[in-house]
Amino acid sequence: MNVSPTVWAITCVVILGLFVFDFFAHVRVPHAPSLRESGMWSAIYISIAVIFGLFVWWQWGGTYGGEYFAGYVTEKALSVDNLFVFVIIMSKFAVPREYQQKVLLLGIVMALVMRGAFIAVGAAAINAYSWVFYLFGAFLIFTAIKLLRESDDPVEHEEERETRLERFLKKRLRTSDEYDGDKLFTKINGKRWATPMLLVLIVIGFTDVLFALDSIPAIYGLTQEPYLVFTANAFALMGLRQLYFLLGGLLDRLVFLSYGLSFILGFIGVKLVLHALHENTLPFINGGEHVAVPEISTVVSLSVILATLVITTVASLLWSKRKGASTSEPAVRHDE
Repeated sequence: MNVSPTVWAITCVVILGLFVFDFFAHVRVPHAPSLRESGMWSAIYISIAVIFGLFVWWQWGGTYGGEYFAGYVTEKALSVDNLFVFVIIMSKFAVPREYQQKVLLLGIVMALVMRGAFIAVGAAAINAYSWVFYLFGAFLIFTAIKLLRESDDPVEHEEERETRLERFLKKRLRTSDEYDGDKLFTKINGKRWATPMLLVLIVIGFTDVLFALDSIPAIYGLTQEPYLVFTANAFALMGLRQLYFLLGGLLDRLVFLSYGLSFILGFIGVKLVLHALHENTLPFINGGEHVAVPEISTVVSLSVILATLVITTVASLLWSKRKGASTSEPAVRHDE
C-alpha cells in the first residue's frame, strides 16, 4: 500500500479540523447534549468513517478496504468498553454533566496523540523485527485472559486502579475539592490550585495509555499498514464523546461485552501468533524457517469480530430484559 506524504498530511489536517470543529461547535459552550444531538452526530461520524473506508476500497483495493473496516469495527468495539470506564471515572469524581464534554474531548485528543506514537513505534518494530508479532500475540492473549478474569466485577477493579492514581496525584499536586466551571486551575487566597477537572483529565489520559496497549497490537493483527492503523483509530475515537451521552444507561446492560471483547482479543492474538509462525525467522523455532500453519484471512477476521459483537450485544440485552422483568414482577400473595 503506497501512501504519499501528501495524503498523510491531508488526512491529518482533515482529522484535526474535525476535532477543532467539534470543540467550537459543541464543547466550547458547556452544556449537557440532548439525546437527539448525540444520536445525530454519532451517526454523522460513523458515516464519515464508512465513507472513508469506501474511499480506501476504491483507491487501494478490496484487501486494504477490508482491513480498514476490520480494524475500525474492532477499535470501535474496544472504544465502547472504554466508555464504561469513563462512566466510572465521571461518577467517582462527580463531574457535572455539562462539563463532561470538554474533559472527554480533551481526553480523546490525548488518546489519539498517544496512539499515534504507539503506532509509529509498532510500525518501526514490525519493519525491523518480524518476531514482534509473537510478542503482540502473546500480549493480546494475556490481556484477553485478564479481561475475562476481571469481568466478574469490572467496576471494583477499575475503581481500585483509579483510587491508587488519585492518591498519587494528590500527593504531588495542590488540589481543591470544588469545581470552578470547566477550568483546570483556580485561585484560592491568591494561590494557584488544580481543580478536580485536571485530576479527571489526567486519570482519563492514563487510562487511554492502558487502552492503547491492547488496541494497537489488536489492530496490527488485522493490518500491518500504519496508515490504516492510524485512520481506523482516529475514526473510532471520533464521535466517542457523542456515543458516551447516547448510550448513557445502556452501558450497564451490556453485561456480556467484556466476554465478547476478551474472545476478540484472544482470537486476534492467535491470529498474530500464526502469522509470526508463518513469517518465522527465530533460529530456535523450526531452524529459523517459516512454519506451515494456516493463516486467518481478513474476511474471516471481520466475520468473527462482527458475529461476536452481535451475539454478545443481543445476549446482553435479552439477559438484562429478562432480569429486569423478574425483579419487577410483583410477589405472589398466598392468602390463608
